[in-house]
Amino acid sequence: MAPNICIFEDDRCTQFLPLTYFRPVYNLRCGITSLKEKIVRSYPKANVSLHCRSYLEDYMRLRNPGVHVNEVQGDRCLFVNGRVLADSSLSKIIPINQKSDALFVHDGQVVAASVSMPHLNKVRAKLSSHLTIADFEGLPKIEVEVKMVSYPWNIVQENGTWLKKDYEVILSSWKGKKIKGKLHKGVHLVGKDVLIEEGASVKPGVVIDTEGGPVIIGKNAKVFPQATIIGPAYIGDGSWVKVGAQIYENTTIGPVCKVGGEIEESIIHGYSNKQHAGFLGHSYIGSWVNLGADTNNSDLKNNYGTVKVYIGAEQIDTGLQFVGLTMGDHSKSAINSMFNTGTVVGVCSNIFGFGFPPKYVPSFSWGAAGETFTTFSMEKAIGVARRVMARRKIDLTAVEEKLFRNIFEQTSEDRKRRGMPL
Repeated sequence: MAPNICIFEDDRCTQFLPLTYFRPVYNLRCGITSLKEKIVRSYPKANVSLHCRSYLEDYMRLRNPGVHVNEVQGDRCLFVNGRVLADSSLSKIIPINQKSDALFVHDGQVVAASVSMPHLNKVRAKLSSHLTIADFEGLPKIEVEVKMVSYPWNIVQENGTWLKKDYEVILSSWKGKKIKGKLHKGVHLVGKDVLIEEGASVKPGVVIDTEGGPVIIGKNAKVFPQATIIGPAYIGDGSWVKVGAQIYENTTIGPVCKVGGEIEESIIHGYSNKQHAGFLGHSYIGSWVNLGADTNNSDLKNNYGTVKVYIGAEQIDTGLQFVGLTMGDHSKSAINSMFNTGTVVGVCSNIFGFGFPPKYVPSFSWGAAGETFTTFSMEKAIGVARRVMARRKIDLTAVEEKLFRNIFEQTSEDRKRRGMPL
């Protein structure tokens, strides 16, 4: 019988807001794959179940048919924290066939827990919320050295490393020639670490430079003339890199994105667009986002000091010189929008006008930079999402509509605290 693992969310999952309003923390992408995919890859023979905050349950069941969500089968399970960056060493450090119960920790954080009966029933009773170290009380502790992320900027920092690692994993199982798509005459390849999947098209005048790391172009992606891609970089399935785009190192795009202008050391989740001129750097962008023409963000302060970022009501000193924009799902910026270093924009927000908006924009905000923001009503937000998704031939389901409404309620106190009308 195959062993069981459960990928879980702990009490630090909210430190990734607004990116984790519409998804569990382990569905965040780093490199080519999500945190979840890396963990599953580490335990290829395991039965996998997923744990998430209760309001995400129905959505996760919809998107993961046949997978147990907030349910654990059997009488023994290895719980793995969804914030772990899992490479091939994880299964050696934390074996799935651990014979006795144990709590694996790193710097006071739960990395994993091997749990059998009766402890397992105690954990099962807590699966409606995020798990904490207290939920594994009584298990003997084992200190381990495992990489974990705690904030969005940690993932951006790690992206280049994991682009290279994920490339090596893909390459190890790659069959046939490395270039399966169409390279038109006049494409310039610098280096050999290129994977181009079936149906992809790279047009004349494109430069792909892999001297610093690999470039992976997904199925049915299009790279238009005069674009430059400098590795390590990933262009997801069905994405477009527009004419003259400049994609610099440590960048992940897609799937199904359209990008142009200058992008550096950033992660863009699926179905988001930055089609036109403008700079995006050291940023993390959610799904279904649209950045209007000539949208720019700063990722370096003029005094070269460390960047402070708001996570909810708390301002965190990142300790980093380079931190750009974090923007939640379904948010939009108008043409000529500008974002200061370390700006956070919540989900379902619309930014327009001249000047810089505040460094923290609550979810469901509507307004012009330099002016008072008002609340973008839930019904309007759902209506926009439905129209945007329909353009990609995707229906907004009743489960997702319920998710929008739940998130609107969750974020109401945040808007109230900042004096926005409800």
